Amino acid sequence: MIMNPTRTGRAVVAVAAAVVLSVTSAGFANGTPGAAPRDHGGDEITVGIKYDQPGIGLKTPDGTYTGFDVDVATYVAKELGHDPSDIVWKEAKSADRETLLQRGDVDFIAASYSINDERAEKVDFAGPYLLAHQDVLIRADDDSIKQPSDLNNKKLCSVTGSTSAQNVKDDIAPDAQLQEYGGYSECLTGLENGVIDAVTTDDSILAGYASQSQFQDKFKLGGFKMSNENYGIGVQKGSELKDKINTALEKMVADGSWEKAVEKNFGPAGYQNEPAPKIGVIVE
Repeated sequence: MIMNPTRTGRAVVAVAAAVVLSVTSAGFANGTPGAAPRDHGGDEITVGIKYDQPGIGLKTPDGTYTGFDVDVATYVAKELGHDPSDIVWKEAKSADRETLLQRGDVDFIAASYSINDERAEKVDFAGPYLLAHQDVLIRADDDSIKQPSDLNNKKLCSVTGSTSAQNVKDDIAPDAQLQEYGGYSECLTGLENGVIDAVTTDDSILAGYASQSQFQDKFKLGGFKMSNENYGIGVQKGSELKDKINTALEKMVADGSWEKAVEKNFGPAGYQNEPAPKIGVIVE
């Protein structure tokens, strides 16, 4: 049969236009160009975590993932219908978290993600699932730092770009000597060697580092509670996952799995954790 060239050309154009329309519609489905809603069908689910925070979220040299956030995310994924083998872990650095959610690169993020008003304008939060506080880590035999004001004239370490140490200097101990290192591991090495007197960030993060085998019994938390950090699980704005994740978190607390995860990941550091927070209740 001989095809009509004109008719064939029109058909090709029509198909191409339909494809473009389909892609464009998906791209704007969430109000963000290129951010199509994630397909929650099938088995795979993509979860954002930290890769470099022992006790919170850590990718180990053998390619496995450990930490409290990992345990929480695994439990939540199970309640959403996914086996651990279905989870695709993706690194969620602090500066990238909102972008990962807005682009639809991940289904949800559990990465020491403190809930605040600025972030809540861009993404939704389930939880909170942990109430942390800014604190300091000091040497176990150091009795000179018993209260936040004792940090005056002490060498206080945090990572470059962090606001934790500056908050202490601005509001608590104006004569503290700030030291900025590239990572918390470097701060802990300095603390161990006596070059640093104290390290500051969230107590949960400090407890995770102090729980590592090479640091056990060498450090202690100050227990100062200099701020409230409500950790939430981030999802796309308007996502139906928020309510489902909240239900999963409530179940995790009720069946004892939450407390077990806290003890497993923070226990060796003597971390005095707060009770599990109530869903939707933010502690100022």
